[in-house]
Amino acid sequence: MHHYFGSKDKLFLAAVQAPVDPGALLPAALEGGREELGANLLRTFLSVWDGPTRPAALALLRSAIGNEWTAKLLREFLVSQVLRRVLGTLDLPTAEREARGALVASQLIGVVMARYVLRLEPLASASHESLVASLGPTIQRYLTGELELPGP
Repeated sequence: MHHYFGSKDKLFLAAVQAPVDPGALLPAALEGGREELGANLLRTFLSVWDGPTRPAALALLRSAIGNEWTAKLLREFLVSQVLRRVLGTLDLPTAEREARGALVASQLIGVVMARYVLRLEPLASASHESLVASLGPTIQRYLTGELELPGP
């Protein structure tokens, strides 16, 4: 495994045919600190989706919609490769971290569906910064704000 992929994370990225390596992108999302985490995470996320990897990312998302195995892989990718790393920078109990991560994921996946799959206007043609200004505070609240957390 180490000979071909270098690490367990790299093997996982190859297995899900991930269009990008979040480990290379997350430093940009984390660099502004706790107060800018929501905006920076969304800004980084949008840069990936508006970049050259969009066709591969959309193919993975569309496959996940109709295939439980692909959905499980995509879910694991989003949780283990992105959200755990972002939320790991915050001092939170495990259950709260998981609930906040699910809320953040719902917002990010919703943006992708509305902007890139459904092409819902004005989201589809909005600039990154207008989306960050509108949606960043919601993601920030999910990450660090007061919430009535979902749970069993």
